[in-house]
Amino acid sequence: MKNFGRVLTAMVTPFNADYSVNYSEVANLANYLVNNGSDGLVVAGSTGEAATLTRDEKLTLFKIVMETVGDKATVIAGTGSNDTRASIALTEEAEKIGVHGAMLVGPYYNKPPQEGYYQHFKAIAESTSLPLIVYNVPGRTASNILPATIARLAEIDNIVAIKEASGNLEQVSEIIRTTPNDFLVYSGDDGLTLPILSLGGCGVISVAAHVVGKRMQEMITAFLAGDMNKAQALHLELMPFFKVIFVTTNPIPIKKAVNILGINAGPVRLPLIPPTVSEEEQLKKVMQSIGAI
Repeated sequence: MKNFGRVLTAMVTPFNADYSVNYSEVANLANYLVNNGSDGLVVAGSTGEAATLTRDEKLTLFKIVMETVGDKATVIAGTGSNDTRASIALTEEAEKIGVHGAMLVGPYYNKPPQEGYYQHFKAIAESTSLPLIVYNVPGRTASNILPATIARLAEIDNIVAIKEASGNLEQVSEIIRTTPNDFLVYSGDDGLTLPILSLGGCGVISVAAHVVGKRMQEMITAFLAGDMNKAQALHLELMPFFKVIFVTTNPIPIKKAVNILGINAGPVRLPLIPPTVSEEEQLKKVMQSIGAI
């Protein structure tokens, strides 16, 4: 399944007040997102606080989201880590659950050389028949997967896409130039979705779509229909929201935004902390200005 959709939401993980996973609200949120612009969901990614989820919590999340929306949306399991063996094991378990694909973050902290990246992703790909999305986010991993490495990985049959969050449009251009036409390039930054579409990208793995999913869809549809004026207008209208949800570390602001919408996403887990009063006020002001609340 290589056509994952245009707007995939990197879903927050709802927690109870005691910081346990609120699985009933996971199902409610998944339904809400799919009914409000999301073609698919990425579960247990960075925005889902994967770094503080246990293996069993991740597997339960995959199972519940598949059972809830797997018949009407793409479900992508976040199974990457900085330990190749652990990533293989989790990907194999996710495949048994029946997810439609897996997303693999570049190994963090280890700072592997480019050949290490290649061997890491190749080993995971060889362990599964799932279609895989490589996730490049140097701001979190402290190391960049270079376009030449992505081009090599794109030759592996089941490595079918990249979520590119380097913020470097020149790098995105080089990836698109050097990979096959059917290799999918997703923007990993909401604010760069339209520019990346103009380079040949296929869509976005989005944080903002928790709140503005329908408008993200509308923007991409307008672009694909050749209505650049409408696409540009929507991009500019949403830019303040794209910015404010990163006023502090993701997913602190977007989880608060989901709570403001009336969905019980709960708190973030330590070492993340709630937004400050000022940050929350900024968030509410922008949400009001774009008509989200």
